[in-house]
Amino acid sequence: MITSSFVRPIAFLKALGARPVTEAAPARDKGSASSRFGGSVQLRHVDAGSCNGCEIEIASTFGPVCDAGRFGARLVASPRHADGVLVTGMVTKNMAVPLRKTFEAVPRPRVVVACGDCAVNGGVFAGAYGVAGAVGDFVPVDVEIPGCPPDPSAITEALRGLTGR
Repeated sequence: MITSSFVRPIAFLKALGARPVTEAAPARDKGSASSRFGGSVQLRHVDAGSCNGCEIEIASTFGPVCDAGRFGARLVASPRHADGVLVTGMVTKNMAVPLRKTFEAVPRPRVVVACGDCAVNGGVFAGAYGVAGAVGDFVPVDVEIPGCPPDPSAITEALRGLTGR
């Protein structure tokens, strides 16, 4: 005998299989970052002085719901193992040199992703006494993800643009 508690998950799984879970992969350009990294990108995360709002969204992006890893994006512990840097927060005076050193430690070709309004333009903290500037003032930025904090779907979309998947 099939109980009602067993029927509901089956109906849910059938409905899930009826439509694709994700949209089609973006088109690849020959000179784009996706062609440089061959379908996967390893990123070193640097918190240059954020409020940790972006970090929570990045954790959601790489968690089981959004699972950015299925699109070839992965966070690594060392800049020497990375293809690029994922930077959150405005650059504080104490983090300007460590950010630059982390950027220089990443082998070429490399990419820099500025995640969140603070990283892109300083956000609400622009002009504060401890803020040195936006990420683009210290390292060249290839991808900007706006939002305070950016939605996990926006972060995933930007990473899919890098991997081409």
